[in-house]
Amino acid sequence: MGDVVERACLRAGLPRVGPHRLRHALAGEMLRQGSGLMAISQVLRHQDLATTALYAKVDFTALREVAQPWPGQGAA
Repeated sequence: MGDVVERACLRAGLPRVGPHRLRHALAGEMLRQGSGLMAISQVLRHQDLATTALYAKVDFTALREVAQPWPGQGAA
């Protein structure tokens, strides 16, 4: 599978990437769009949901945009 992806990148004039990187990018985008781990697991054809959970990395930049101050923060 990796060889197919790498050859396609070369034909398209793109930097070489492997299939894992493409799968990780897809899973990350699905998470950003609001998909649940079960849906992502089905698309990636994982047998075990724990495998899919490895793709669920915290996007700290996005988290900072929606994070609320801790209750009582700044109170003396």
